[in-house]
This record gives sequence, structure tokens and C-alpha cells, in this order.
Amino acid sequence: MDGSLTDLGDHIRAKLAGAVLDASTAYGELTLTAQAAQIVDVLTFLRDDPACAFSTLIDITAVDYPQRERRFDVVYHLLSMQKNARIRIKIETDEETPVPSTVGVYPASNWFEREAFDMYGVLFSDHPDLRRILTDYGFSGYPLRKDFPLTGYVEVRYDDDQKRVVYEPVKLVQEFRSFDFLSPWEGTDYVLPGDEKAETKS
Repeated sequence: MDGSLTDLGDHIRAKLAGAVLDASTAYGELTLTAQAAQIVDVLTFLRDDPACAFSTLIDITAVDYPQRERRFDVVYHLLSMQKNARIRIKIETDEETPVPSTVGVYPASNWFEREAFDMYGVLFSDHPDLRRILTDYGFSGYPLRKDFPLTGYVEVRYDDDQKRVVYEPVKLVQEFRSFDFLSPWEGTDYVLPGDEKAETKS
């Protein structure tokens, strides 16, 4: 299986020289690293080439590496039902550089690109309707970025006086606690009733 995937990777790299930077196999799947600016050409080739026939887009997602200059990997997963094979394509981008939209190649990209924009803030150029899809209208920030606080920036509640939903800065009604996960018999700073007898015997 890995041999045929390696051959497929070599075939793709030969046909897309300059657009595909690397091809590797892991866990029975082929992974390509491609140039972000040429992602439309890469996906079009993978869909239309008879040796590939990746006719189905399964997913588009992102991975955040805040320490990198281009902090996001945008990852495309494709399926070839004809060849019974899967492929992964990775590209890199930053917070300000838009990735070309692939809605013209796979119409299902519409939803997935909106998800990546909503959760990570990845921008897609020429997308027909790039707006938030999972979070609320007044949501601030991108919740799947590594630097997004666990509590968020705002909280939402219904206000009886104003008769509407209001947004407010997060207020923690309980302080964060440090749990030591010890048994209550081991983690106390005081002597439990009866323990003084055990200590006097020893």
C-alpha cells in the first residue's frame, strides 16, 4: 500500500513541480505539502487526473502554531472512491494573507472555509460568503487559536430589564482552585477525628 502511495506522490510531484513541495506517507495516507497560492491548481489536478480521481472533499481544517511566522497550516482531506484512497494536502499561511478559495473546485469548500475563518481567523480570497458560521454575531476573537483564553472575552445572558440578550465581560463567580487530587485522608492540613490515636500508638 505504501509503495503505491509513494508512486502516486512521485507522479503528483512530477506533474505539479513547483506547486507541490513535498510528499510523504504515514498511517496508510499520502500527505502533500503545497504552495498556498497554487492550492486551486493542486486540487483541480487531484480531482481531474485519472491516476488520482480524488472526487470528494472530506474536510478543510486548520492547525495553529503561534510561534511560527506563518502560524496556520490549512489542511485539506480528499477521498477517491474510485481508487479507495485518501490524501491530505497542507499549506501554510498567516493571519493576514488570504488563501485562494476552492469553492470553484469543490462546492463543499464553502462551509469548511467559513468554519476555518470562524474558528481560526484564516482568510479566503474570492469566497462567495465569508462570514461567521458557528459563533454568534457579536462574538470576539477566534476560539480555536492557541492564544484564545479558555474563558473567552465576553459572556452572553438574557437581561430581564432590557428584554434582550446582552454581552458582558467575563465574570468568574468562583475563583480558580488548585486541585491536588489526593485522597481526603492524605490531603488535609489538620488531624481528622480518630487519627490522633493512630499517631500515639506508632
